Amino acid sequence: MKIRKRSNAPIFWGLFGAGGTLAALIGPVLIFITGLCVPLGFLLPSDTMRYPNMLGFARNFMGKGFIFAVIVLFLWHSLHRILHSLHEFGVPAGTTAKLFCYGAALAGTLLAAFVLLRIGF
Repeated sequence: MKIRKRSNAPIFWGLFGAGGTLAALIGPVLIFITGLCVPLGFLLPSDTMRYPNMLGFARNFMGKGFIFAVIVLFLWHSLHRILHSLHEFGVPAGTTAKLFCYGAALAGTLLAAFVLLRIGF
């Protein structure tokens, strides 16, 4: 009987897919709100993104979760895409490349968690 080695690829492909979905659905809205609506005073008051308002959003449990999900899933999606794009540049996607890309995504995840928890509730 042959024993198969379990793969961790579904975990990374799941994070990639979740990040891609979030980037497709939420990314354009974030760009529209932070890049056009607030700076131009269109549809939203210009003081919507003032520091006290954003700090209050980041201290809220739901706001903290939203910020964490956007940062982390965008990060995992982009670094997984970079890992698989290295082939186009002639860089083999071996263990070193995987450690660098997934390590950077893990470091970004831990940093985002640390900063959001440091802000407080």
